[in-house]
Amino acid sequence: MKCYQFVFSPTGGTKRAADALTQSWPQPESIDLSAPDAREAVPVCEADGLALIAMPSFGGVAPRLALERLASIRGNGARCVIAAVYGNRAYEDTLVQMADYAEKAGFRVIAAVSAVAEHSIVHQYAAGRPDETDRRELGEFGARILEKAGRGELSTPAIPGNRPYKSAGGGMIPRADASCTGCGLCARRCPAGAIAAENPRATDKGKCISCMRCVSECPAKARKVSGLMTSIAALAIKKACSVRKANELFL
Repeated sequence: MKCYQFVFSPTGGTKRAADALTQSWPQPESIDLSAPDAREAVPVCEADGLALIAMPSFGGVAPRLALERLASIRGNGARCVIAAVYGNRAYEDTLVQMADYAEKAGFRVIAAVSAVAEHSIVHQYAAGRPDETDRRELGEFGARILEKAGRGELSTPAIPGNRPYKSAGGGMIPRADASCTGCGLCARRCPAGAIAAENPRATDKGKCISCMRCVSECPAKARKVSGLMTSIAALAIKKACSVRKANELFL
């Protein structure tokens, strides 16, 4: 059985959850849906394959760009597990949205996961997650998914969420400060192409998806979101994020 990882992980938290889930799988082929050149090739799965599709939840829905790239995959009837990774607030409609897109791409959804990772903007929430407890739990669940696929079971679990999906809210736009060296790494790595190589200090607000990759990867730590807006966001979600959320497993 050929296995695949299709992962949209701008800051690494979703990839860590994906690796935990697939740790017992035969070496999966890993496709980075957040790579700037992800549109250039159309992945095609083997019909008897097993795929993990993982992406973050931004404000309770999946990133538009991640869904567009999922839609370009040819699932070819392969079984899949969908994983929504969120920063300890709520994933809301992300899983059901991912399930719909996966099925349209030709996958058969046989499992689903909501997993918690460190918040990509307010880092004190879910700091260090997925931690060792998460990795162990996700790894055990991944083994159960592999067993289900090996038995040829195609049942789809009940997946929480609403249709129509909630509307995506506006995100915070990172900007470069005076310490920017103009190295252009952010422009080369931006999943959405929102940063021009000839002027890496500027950000195209219409293209930016607020994924925070440029913030996490800037070697000079020059790209930031507004400190005031971050503080306001931290207060707004404090109650929802004050208790450790459990990973949710659907088989």
